[in-house]
Amino acid sequence: MKLSVIGTGYVGLVSGTCFAEMGNHVICVDNNQQKLNALKNGQVTIYEPGLEILFHRNIEKQRLTFTDDLKFAIQNSDIIFLCLPTPQDEDGSADLKYVFGVAKNIGKILKENNDKDYKIIVNKSTVPVGTSKAVTNILSEFGIKNFDVVSNPEFLREGFAVEDFMKPDRIVIGSNSKKAFEIMRELYEPFVRQGNPILEMNPESSEVTKYAANSYLAMRITFMNELANFCEKVSANVDLVRKGMGADSRIGKRFLFPGIGYGGSCFPKDVNALIKTSEEFNSPIKLLKVVDEVNRQQKLVLVKKLLQHFNNDIKNKKIAIWGLAFKPNTDDMREAPSIYIIKELNKLGAKVSTYDPAAMENAKFYVDEIPEYCNEQYEPLNNADALLILTEWNEFRNPDFDKMKSLLKNPLIFDGRNIFDIEKMEELGFIYYSIGRKVVGL
Repeated sequence: MKLSVIGTGYVGLVSGTCFAEMGNHVICVDNNQQKLNALKNGQVTIYEPGLEILFHRNIEKQRLTFTDDLKFAIQNSDIIFLCLPTPQDEDGSADLKYVFGVAKNIGKILKENNDKDYKIIVNKSTVPVGTSKAVTNILSEFGIKNFDVVSNPEFLREGFAVEDFMKPDRIVIGSNSKKAFEIMRELYEPFVRQGNPILEMNPESSEVTKYAANSYLAMRITFMNELANFCEKVSANVDLVRKGMGADSRIGKRFLFPGIGYGGSCFPKDVNALIKTSEEFNSPIKLLKVVDEVNRQQKLVLVKKLLQHFNNDIKNKKIAIWGLAFKPNTDDMREAPSIYIIKELNKLGAKVSTYDPAAMENAKFYVDEIPEYCNEQYEPLNNADALLILTEWNEFRNPDFDKMKSLLKNPLIFDGRNIFDIEKMEELGFIYYSIGRKVVGL
């Protein structure tokens, strides 16, 4: 099939590359010349394991191309995917200016060229309910008739996006058109050969499905964070509680790991967008307001533990940090807990030294309070008063503990991701704080 993907951000680049891998011809469109030049020169512009091999293979096979010529892409595509940013507006709602702007440009191009070929315009961006209808209305205003707008939300986990796209749990397609369903089904059938479902529904249900899924997962994480804080108060171990809960088939094991709050490009934005949309329709989802507020507080729980340990005075203390990205296997810093923690440490007069395997360049855009970015894992620990672990990268899980003790001024660790065993840390002689478990070494 002939596809175009408008927007080469995280979703757009992964989607375009994976569609090409299945034999489709994909034109990726972007108006950022710097990014476009990098892509044309064979440079993958996001950090995503497994993407680079597919990217280079499909460029070589000439199934994946890049341009800033929207007109060319529209004229040479049967299916047009909108993979555009929908950032959070000041009031918490999703800002749809990019989606609507491109929709207008598509309408102008089709009208000016008297293009009567059937087109499917696919909203793959995360958009609130009613967006498919709004895009349909925009195109209809230009007199375009032979088209359908489809809602096709993505469910990609950063760090596992290629795997998720190539072997999805499910494909959700929202449309009111039998023809659109048939074509979209044909496009996606190679991805679900193992029998996972292609779920067809009306556009409104599809749009709500994306927000509902992310908000529910955010709620599970937030519940576990609240529970972990409670466990500390009553001398319970949240790891054991989590295992006891997860063994219940009605609950399951995933998204039950406590920590320092969720971040990233999806959960915070989608929770707030659903809160706003539900209020606009006079059916507020009150539970999500609590989820959002608790998550904001949880991001600073390690700072509270740090202050308590140092009697509320960390001025001029050197604090080492391992991990900046909101999760491992990505360089994404959007809404990462590290941003809020570092800003708070800076306000309190601490000196911060950091290391992350992938996210340090992106971190400089979000956090300018860091005086020292280090290129090696152990470098931040040199003469540091404490180590904070904020991202559970695999390389942090089995470090050289003797070297850590020799470098740290105090054998003091605040682990926001519970990556170490508390009994082992006690045996090794560390003072070790974690989430929802007892403090050892005091």
